[in-house]
Amino acid sequence: MRLREIYSPIKKELNDVIKSLEQFLNESENKLILEINRSLLSNPGKRLRPALVLLSAKAGSDNGSSNNDKLIKVASAIEMIHWASLVHDDIIDHALIRHNSPSINQRWGLEVSIALGDYLYSKAFEIIASCENIDMLYYISKVTSTMCEGELTQVRARENISLMKQQYLSIIEKKTASLFSASCKVGAMLSNCGEFAQTTLKNYGLNFGIAYQIIDDCIDLIGDADELGKPPGADFKVGELTLPILNLLSFSEDKDKLIHLISKKDDQDAFQLIKNRFICSEQAIAKTKEDIQTYIQKAKESLINIRESVFKQSLISLADSLAERVAF
Repeated sequence: MRLREIYSPIKKELNDVIKSLEQFLNESENKLILEINRSLLSNPGKRLRPALVLLSAKAGSDNGSSNNDKLIKVASAIEMIHWASLVHDDIIDHALIRHNSPSINQRWGLEVSIALGDYLYSKAFEIIASCENIDMLYYISKVTSTMCEGELTQVRARENISLMKQQYLSIIEKKTASLFSASCKVGAMLSNCGEFAQTTLKNYGLNFGIAYQIIDDCIDLIGDADELGKPPGADFKVGELTLPILNLLSFSEDKDKLIHLISKKDDQDAFQLIKNRFICSEQAIAKTKEDIQTYIQKAKESLINIRESVFKQSLISLADSLAERVAF
């Protein structure tokens, strides 16, 4: 199912988020900042995180209603936090392409990119603070710290051949899944859901986010540039060991040779050999599929006690759509 269909119950609110982002990012009187902000707005991405804020708010509410003004603001701020993390990710990974366009650091340089990421974070927290909900402000601040901790841990774990699967999962839970989880929880908070519904939706977002990142890592290994919006092999080039590689290692009969290939970060032929070995490894592919499906199923099962509604169905369809992103 296409995202447009899944998002249909929140179509108006999602359009309001886009308008809100345009408003907030066009407030500056500085022409350079406006130019950079407009480049961000021209590549909106999938809008998954604001969609999760909106769907969770509607799904968790007894009558599907919520404070739309605050909801739109927070959904916009969550997306800004995501954008800020991507800008900084591209600096750390030396990425030159994002969404089939030059990255911010490629167009304007590292100094501007660092400052822009900081600007987006601060703008996001300014918006959240304006909602006058200290519990939500504290929670999102804590989650943002968790994301940064995940990024730091991942960078420090590069080229660590002894990286265990549990450590990988801990990293992606912090770096990626925590913001998905927060998107769902704050949506529930803004609808005045009880603690049980907030925890339920938070768990959905956490498992959704873990599955999403595993799939992203698979696409980086076996996908193509059109699918990714950037050249594949970014993880390999910076020495990051992702789940498909860890699974390949666990089933490999010649680990030393594979480890030698993994160490050749700047060798495109080495990357191609690893890619081919993963594609040809029925065991590694089967295990990776199983891992993905486990987290998709956990996400869906988290919703079992949420009342039936079109919003709940959209959350289920969104989880199901994840597996369609990667063709093994």
